[in-house]
Amino acid sequence: MSGDQSAIDREAVAAALAWWTEAGVDVAISETPRDWLKSAATAPAVAAAPPETAPTVHEDLSAFRHWLSSEPGLPLDRVGARRVLPHGAEGAEIMLLSDPPGIDDGDQPIGGEAWTLAVRMLAAIGIAPDDAYSASLACFAAPGTKLTPSEIIACADIARRHVALVQPKRLVLLGEGPTRALLGESLPQARGRLHKVEGVRTIATHHPRMLLKRPHDKAHAWRDLLLLMEEEL
Repeated sequence: MSGDQSAIDREAVAAALAWWTEAGVDVAISETPRDWLKSAATAPAVAAAPPETAPTVHEDLSAFRHWLSSEPGLPLDRVGARRVLPHGAEGAEIMLLSDPPGIDDGDQPIGGEAWTLAVRMLAAIGIAPDDAYSASLACFAAPGTKLTPSEIIACADIARRHVALVQPKRLVLLGEGPTRALLGESLPQARGRLHKVEGVRTIATHHPRMLLKRPHDKAHAWRDLLLLMEEEL
């Protein structure tokens, strides 16, 4: 008799526990009032994690350049750095993408004597300065400050969007920075070969600033420019 009674008691306890579970009784004591008749299906849902912020989408080159001129926190945005914006027109014959501006570049991506030499280089391949679009890998001049690895990745993404919006006929990467960012190679490795960036015919060569310091490299730069233009010769 006692064995049957124990079995009945266990079944009753199990049934009671099951009912309490269905009713939402999940703690023995609670100081917070609870609506025991509330359906579990209507319990508040756990808030989903907010989606990641979508990348900035620019409809055209004008919107992109306005973004460059005003967006805080872009690569090399440091205390004392100055913002240096690109110049030129969409659909340019050639786009020059250079290392970040130096002390002597003023408010241009390439300035001073380096720009004078760049103009001569362009003239040698039959391109007027007004037909060139000039930009730098980072739109801030912060002499003595190097881009961090994460900033280089950000610069590469920005530069690719820039090229896609400018839609130049040809692209010249001037210096080690743009070459590594967009081609993933050092300048010596990338020189002497044609590349494609966003579908644009591309070469990598020495920055005019470096050619002023190492005039013997001008012959290398000339061969690079001929390679870029050989389809037209």
